[in-house]
Amino acid sequence: MYSRIKLFGHPIHPMLVAFPIVLYTSALVGYLLYQVLGDGFWFRVGLAANIAGVVMAVVAALPGFLDWLLGIPTSSPAKGTGAIHMSLNVGALILFAANAFAHSGYWTSPPANVGLGIALALVGIGLTLGAGWFGWTLVQTHHVGVEMLPEQERIQGAAEERRAA
Repeated sequence: MYSRIKLFGHPIHPMLVAFPIVLYTSALVGYLLYQVLGDGFWFRVGLAANIAGVVMAVVAALPGFLDWLLGIPTSSPAKGTGAIHMSLNVGALILFAANAFAHSGYWTSPPANVGLGIALALVGIGLTLGAGWFGWTLVQTHHVGVEMLPEQERIQGAAEERRAA
């Protein structure tokens, strides 16, 4: 129900969200290891993961935004849940983009301290976790992206009509 952007019948957005999540986490781990060990390799791992995470977040956001815009009816409670999910993800994307921008000039000569990078990554991951909670609510509670049987759709429609009344 509601998902409009699909590949072979499967919603695309859920297929892509794992990439920015793992890349954001890898960025934090890379920055932490660099801060502790001082090996520039780990800084470059963190920075590369950070940049790749930002790119993949944009790629994942496009079908997610289109599903929210075109697939979820305005009157559905899922619209508000989706807006919160989207806002938290955009917040994380902004933090990781700022982090990548702040560190992009240090590829060959890492800075002595990446405390700012670690802080931005921690807050960004916190926002991503919150967004994941609301994303799961979209699936579990509102059945966004779930293909239901005709009987399930009838029951779901009747339940939404009762809530709207």
